[in-house]
Amino acid sequence: MVTMSWKVEVDGGTCIGSGMCASLMPEVFELEGATATVIADEVDADETVLDAADSCPAMAIAVKEDGKVIGPRP
Repeated sequence: MVTMSWKVEVDGGTCIGSGMCASLMPEVFELEGATATVIADEVDADETVLDAADSCPAMAIAVKEDGKVIGPRP
């Protein structure tokens, strides 16, 4: 069985530090000052990571699979 992994990025210039991502996935995101950062930029595929990207009020999170942006979802 092959485990998919996703690359996660936070645009520090766009992030407003709402903390939504860190609340949903503290093992992936943390607040560092006024912005969120990614603890592990490559994560196992998990719907909650997409939920975090979807819930970001600044749309500052990108989730990629094989270089293609899959989150936030439209």
